[in-house]
Amino acid sequence: MATFLQQLVNGLSLGSIYALIALGYTMVYGIVKLINFAHGDVMMIGAYTGYFILCSFGKSNVSWFGLSVAILGAMIVCSLLSLLIERCAYRPLRNAPRLNSLITAIAVELILQNVMRVLPFVGPDPKAFPTMETKMFNMGLLSISNIQIVVILLSVILMLLLTLLINYTKTGKAMRAVSFDMGAASLMGINVNRTIAITFVIGSVLAGAGGVLYASAYPQVSPVMGYIPGLKAFVAAVLGGIGSVPGAMLGGVVLGIAETMTKAYISSMYADAISYSILIVILLVKPTGLLGKNTRVKV
Repeated sequence: MATFLQQLVNGLSLGSIYALIALGYTMVYGIVKLINFAHGDVMMIGAYTGYFILCSFGKSNVSWFGLSVAILGAMIVCSLLSLLIERCAYRPLRNAPRLNSLITAIAVELILQNVMRVLPFVGPDPKAFPTMETKMFNMGLLSISNIQIVVILLSVILMLLLTLLINYTKTGKAMRAVSFDMGAASLMGINVNRTIAITFVIGSVLAGAGGVLYASAYPQVSPVMGYIPGLKAFVAAVLGGIGSVPGAMLGGVVLGIAETMTKAYISSMYADAISYSILIVILLVKPTGLLGKNTRVKV
């Protein structure tokens, strides 16, 4: 029982990070029907931003203030990067076939990875990420670290803020309107380009925070570090129902718990295979994902 509860906490911590990154995938897809494969590498940029900020404070003793500044800095850098990517790479292809946008997203992913590889102050080699001193808190049958507490609490706060933004603000209403019918929203006076840009920014802000949290939990950064978490987050978004914000949150948590439970009770070698198998089973039973809705396609 103690092992199960401990792995459940570990799964919630990992799943919270997956959920943060998955929200960027599902929001962008919900509005422009684009699978932004560069999203995982935006997370990587956020992790490196946090790395350089924390190094400026000193690697030996990371404080709460330093971590807060690192997360805020990662959010700002990732939001600016997302504006650049959306304006230069995706907006010109808005009315092009979806395959063009998909190929462009893969190209942006490769560009970000290789640019970071050749930068002299980054390089291809992994670097140790500065973290806070780990402190364990015993709570009966389980123990939880201060880093896990930060990851879970901050993820929950950000997801609640996103939910409030989407449901109770003018910007959120505009995003929902554009996702429902872009043409009709434009006729009603909604600035579609601005709404789409805001959607990219929000998703990238969450990815930036997720990058710092992921690097804090697994203290290493490299130019390719965003590939696997980005892929897992995409799987989480599809598992929960691509285009559904609550589905992305649920899919991330389910995937994180499944992965940690597999490592604990079966083998770490099968963790990825079982995670993807769960996705396949869910899609066979419910093709739209856990919280996805059936949509009609005109032919």
